[in-house]
Amino acid sequence: MLLWVLIFCGFNFVMSEEKLISVDFEIFGNVQGVCFRMYTEDQGRSLGLSGWVKNTRQGTVIGQIQGPADRVNNMKLWLKNVGSPSSRIDRAVFSNERDISKLGIQGFSTRY
Repeated sequence: MLLWVLIFCGFNFVMSEEKLISVDFEIFGNVQGVCFRMYTEDQGRSLGLSGWVKNTRQGTVIGQIQGPADRVNNMKLWLKNVGSPSSRIDRAVFSNERDISKLGIQGFSTRY
């Protein structure tokens, strides 16, 4: 029993020390009208990230991702290389990447 308590406490310590980052993104290509926002929201949630996604008038998709650095980096790869099944990603631009002390957004949502 004591071993499980030590393992659990150690795991919580490691999780609480995980580096959090935030990054903004803009995706170019055929990314509107192809469920890109819905798939982005689903992928962000499946990775346990916080953030938002939104269509622009210029035909791109923008958003922000927050969470542990390794998961945010996984999401960046997904945004750059995968997207929704019917999308065509020409370019992914990531900007304003920064360390954060706590999440500024709860959950992952689509903005209008």
